[in-house]
Amino acid sequence: MPDTSQTAVPKSPLGVKKVMIITTAVLTFIPFWKAAAVVLCDFGSSAFYAGGIAIRAFGPAFPWYILIVMLAAGPLLLVYIESCSLFVRGGIYKVVKEGLGNRMAKIAVSAIIFDFVLTGPISAVSAGHYLSGFVQSVFSYMDLSFPVPDNTFAVIFAVLCTLYFWRQNIKGISESADKSAKIVIVTMIVAIVLALWAIGTLFIRGGAKLPPLKPEFSPEALGWSVNFSWFKAVGLLGALMAVGHSVLALSGLETLAQVYREVEYPKIENLKKAALTVFLFALLFTGGLMFLASMIIPPELVANKYYENLLAGLAMELAGPEILKILMQGALVLCGAAMLAGAVNTAIVGSNAVLNRVAEDGILTDRFRKIHKKYGTTSRMINFIVGIQLIVILISHGKVYVLGEAYAFGVLWSIVLQTLSTILLRIKRPQARTFLVPFNIRYKNFSLPVGASVIFLFFFSVASINLITKRVATVSGIAFTVFLFTLFYISERLNAKKANMMFEEGHREEINTTAVSTLDEALRTELAHKKRVVIGVKDPENMYHLEQFLKNMKDDSFDIIVLYAKPSPDTMFGKGSLKAAPLDDKKIFSNVILIAEQYGHAVIPLMVESNDPYYALSQVASEADADRIILGVSGTYGAQDQMERMAMAWGAVKDKKLEHPVTVDILWEGREVNFKFTV
Repeated sequence: MPDTSQTAVPKSPLGVKKVMIITTAVLTFIPFWKAAAVVLCDFGSSAFYAGGIAIRAFGPAFPWYILIVMLAAGPLLLVYIESCSLFVRGGIYKVVKEGLGNRMAKIAVSAIIFDFVLTGPISAVSAGHYLSGFVQSVFSYMDLSFPVPDNTFAVIFAVLCTLYFWRQNIKGISESADKSAKIVIVTMIVAIVLALWAIGTLFIRGGAKLPPLKPEFSPEALGWSVNFSWFKAVGLLGALMAVGHSVLALSGLETLAQVYREVEYPKIENLKKAALTVFLFALLFTGGLMFLASMIIPPELVANKYYENLLAGLAMELAGPEILKILMQGALVLCGAAMLAGAVNTAIVGSNAVLNRVAEDGILTDRFRKIHKKYGTTSRMINFIVGIQLIVILISHGKVYVLGEAYAFGVLWSIVLQTLSTILLRIKRPQARTFLVPFNIRYKNFSLPVGASVIFLFFFSVASINLITKRVATVSGIAFTVFLFTLFYISERLNAKKANMMFEEGHREEINTTAVSTLDEALRTELAHKKRVVIGVKDPENMYHLEQFLKNMKDDSFDIIVLYAKPSPDTMFGKGSLKAAPLDDKKIFSNVILIAEQYGHAVIPLMVESNDPYYALSQVASEADADRIILGVSGTYGAQDQMERMAMAWGAVKDKKLEHPVTVDILWEGREVNFKFTV
């Protein structure tokens, strides 16, 4: 780190002139169970509507095929884990871009945005049906003849719910992982009570039978396949068709890639635990309750009365007093509304995140990327997505089945493209990975992906059959994909010059800089551990020392202060002035945040203006009562010079006896120098 103190004319005996706190949304990391809760609030919400849509498509056999879809979620989660291990940020866009190129990445983004565009409306409308069903049950119990217009109620609720989360996202208020965890825990308790009561009902009534295995397709569910004499909805083709009509239950798994940034150390191990938690919960919650519903509710009631709120119907058809069943329905509706509303929010957040990732490559013009003057959010992207969602809600007239018919296109084709890209990256990037989808054949330097290929073929088969059988999904999905792809293409052409510049500069994290009066004020609320380390950074391309510390840190027992001492305006530069001049602090902290995310450790970014970086490091370390100071090797001065300057700065700043020694480490590739201050 270059020293400028010899030529500077300081205005004060200390090096720090101005203190700035750097804040961003992803510098705190969450345990695996909170990450799983965030995913489940989106993925698990499909249990409230998937069964009703499936039974209308192919009859009472629906639980078997939803179970198959839930089992397929396990292998799919493995694909997501491998793709996440390759790229900390970016999700499907980054994976498909690296695997299949820019054009296919735009198509993949268009498909996943189509998924998000429908996730919000179907979740909000479904929540409206559950609420209206509960209101109707209460009125019926109280002998009130006041009919509730179910579809109208659902539309009004869906519009209000969507507008509420639109406002929250415009303001930049994010839903916390703690709230998601509470929703999932309460839902799990309610689901256990519901399942035990349902099992008890089966024993009391006796004669329970498993649902039939053979699907009986409605004419609507056959789509264009009726025009092909060779296409018979029996055997394997019939099974794949039924899976295609149930696959909307997979919606929300892409949230795992979004939440990966925030998973704490060790990231991949915790991601595996989160994926296993999601899989088991969904298998038992979604899969298990579908079977209980089909065995307790008469098929004619499922198809005619409860298809819009199947789990509420399960509660109302249990054995027991009416008041207890209504209370059970109320608890279920409360949990369902919370999860479904969470899915509405996740759809807005997810689509905004994907569009922002596309915008980072300069594909979207500044007209789309313009920041809200008051809240600093990408409001135009949010308005674009929410506007489409509101149109979809109004067009649906509150019919969940209509939304379900259009749904599967985005889910399936985004899965197909992401899985194919993950397979191709085995060849393009054969280097060792921290995780591989199981079942591979080793050939020279390559791991041939047998397991991932089987997963790809399964989902590709289902997606291909869906093109023929789900007319609404095919027409609307292709139309939306073409529309969004064209928008990306035109915008990228208009933005070509800026896109090239942004590509060369790379990713830049959105950070906020807040000036404070003193170091004490900057550190007072941030320090939580007894051990503290101050890591000095200056060159965005020289973060080896930060990376090494985070890589070798086995727990979170340290407060890690990452300090950039920016030369103050009054600093006079002499020899080496070009290298000593202020660097791009946004680029520096973007790299700091990326490295922190990669290893899953929280850091405290801090920037000060200073006429001498060594004085600044010493002063911050002294104020924080740090145990260690870590530096990278300077490109201008040797490690020996750095040690001498650090010792002089420490002697000038530290004027009281140390309560503990302070270690100073200078790290660079293959070497390190360290010494201690003990007095």
